[in-house]
Amino acid sequence: MTDCIDVAWLDARITRTKQQIEELENAIDALAGGALSYSMDTGQTRQSVTRQQLGSLRLMLDSLYNRLSTLCARRNGASSYGTPGF
Repeated sequence: MTDCIDVAWLDARITRTKQQIEELENAIDALAGGALSYSMDTGQTRQSVTRQQLGSLRLMLDSLYNRLSTLCARRNGASSYGTPGF
């Protein structure tokens, strides 16, 4: 199965996801620390976020960590086979 995985592509996605995580963490830290707004540069767009968006930013951060975990597992050759729980 690992023959069809493009490792260079996965490495690029992993790097990009880590950058997005860092940017979101910076925004969350700034807003949680008292800033009223924060300007995020995602690399594709520039977006201003406010304290009211902390909940959705945290959900997005969790999603990115899950994506990173999945990408790293694929990169490292992990496969996911489930077995019934009965």
